[in-house]
Amino acid sequence: MGLSEDLEQVAMQENALQLPRLDMQVAWELGSSLRTMAKERGMSVVIDVRRFGQQLFYVALEGTTPDNAEWVRRKSNLVARLHRSSYAIGLSLKIKNETLLEKYGLPIADYVAHGGSFPLAVAGTGVVGSVTVSGLPQREDHELVVEALCAALNRDYSAFRLRAE
Repeated sequence: MGLSEDLEQVAMQENALQLPRLDMQVAWELGSSLRTMAKERGMSVVIDVRRFGQQLFYVALEGTTPDNAEWVRRKSNLVARLHRSSYAIGLSLKIKNETLLEKYGLPIADYVAHGGSFPLAVAGTGVVGSVTVSGLPQREDHELVVEALCAALNRDYSAFRLRAE
């Protein structure tokens, strides 16, 4: 599947995967679900769920490094700034052969357009936070988040997953 097809699918994911609310319990359940999925699959990842300005869930699994936490920070900063998934922004930039600095004036020390951070939108309200994974290739980071959101919302993941590359 090409970049444009991924970008279209991600836009559909962002529009459809909205939470009824984002509170401490929802963040705990989503983060815990991601942790369970990652542990069962032997994945070394950092997981972060936040309302903008407040970290609600964080875990670093065995095999991660402080650099993974830094990737989470930079990815979630991008979602907070642009209210799109970090993967979608990265795909858009790649298609247009642009950088974050050129397009938005965003320094790479604080922002990264690398998949794994997904906007948490509350139905009727808009984007209020993000869920971020770091430690896998960027497309896999993104897909793990989408799979967990589908589970949390009782949605069929097969209808939302990115198609095989």
